[in-house]
Amino acid sequence: MFSFDPTEEQKLIIDTARELARKEMAPAAKDADEAAELPDGFLDRAWELGLSAAAIPASFNGSDMPRSAITGALMLEELGAGDLSMALALLAPSAFAYPIVDYGTDAQKDKYLPLCTGASFPKVSVALIEPSMDFDSMALETRASKSADGYVLTGSKCFVPNGSTAEHFLIYAREGEGEGFENVQAFLVPRGAAGLTVGAKEKNMGVHALDSVELTLKDVKVAANDKVGGDKGVDFERIASYSRVALSALALGVARASYEHSVTYAKERKTFGKAIGTRQAIAFIVADMRIELDGARLLVWEAAWRLDKGEKATKESYLAKLVTDEMALKVTDEAVMVMGGHGFIRENPVERWLRNARGFSTFDGIALV
Repeated sequence: MFSFDPTEEQKLIIDTARELARKEMAPAAKDADEAAELPDGFLDRAWELGLSAAAIPASFNGSDMPRSAITGALMLEELGAGDLSMALALLAPSAFAYPIVDYGTDAQKDKYLPLCTGASFPKVSVALIEPSMDFDSMALETRASKSADGYVLTGSKCFVPNGSTAEHFLIYAREGEGEGFENVQAFLVPRGAAGLTVGAKEKNMGVHALDSVELTLKDVKVAANDKVGGDKGVDFERIASYSRVALSALALGVARASYEHSVTYAKERKTFGKAIGTRQAIAFIVADMRIELDGARLLVWEAAWRLDKGEKATKESYLAKLVTDEMALKVTDEAVMVMGGHGFIRENPVERWLRNARGFSTFDGIALV
């Protein structure tokens, strides 16, 4: 059994993330979305709180915080409720560093982990998603072919967070002919590598403030010692489980913000002398939003709990991701309905939450707990 009461340490992390979300992220979210850029200095200010890449060992100047998927899920829900663009940008160093922490060679840890423990926000990113209608993380089109002195990477990536300024990329590619988790490996590639082209900032339906780009890899040579984990490689199945929990938790946050906004509006908005929340049609919608949200949260927590126990959580994390993807879209859409005509106006945050929620079915591998 597990307890639903957070520990004192978890309460502190939740409170820190909630304060950041409510005092800085949420108030700036609309302007950031309209301007299609993060608020000035946000990443450095948020980085100082130690919420991202916190589980890097002290031997690499990290915070040495115990790695916990449950704690991460609790934190990410708060950040997701603040603003999804800012949350994804803030979490990019975790997605870069944690595979190196878990599977990297000593030399890789010595070289790359200190990049993620400095005073300023790290210029690192991760590339998994590909610009393909049938994208499948277990059957990547980006290929890593063995060469005499290492590997040659060929393919393309999209939705690479903080890509315009990143100086180092952790790029996932398929090694070998087969499909499946076991054939996906990670490679460390510097920005200036020959054959690597960093595209312009993408124009997406949602998360406008996030700096995401495409990468094109044309015969990019990678030294053998820049394959994460060396000959042993990484356990991509477990990395994928951690990522699904992270993205599911962010989806919970977006949906929760939509639900809470709807409850407030339903209590304050009056028609014919009564709050619209007293009318059955609205009350049922809001109640359904809460049911969907609370049910999905339990799936996320179960997957995180299994990861913390060291168990395989492939099925649980997949189900959590599948359900939260759909739940976030449903709840944000219902929030727009509760607002009526006001929900279609850009001044109202629900239309932004709906656009952002649409992306969860596409997001993969760009955040880790």
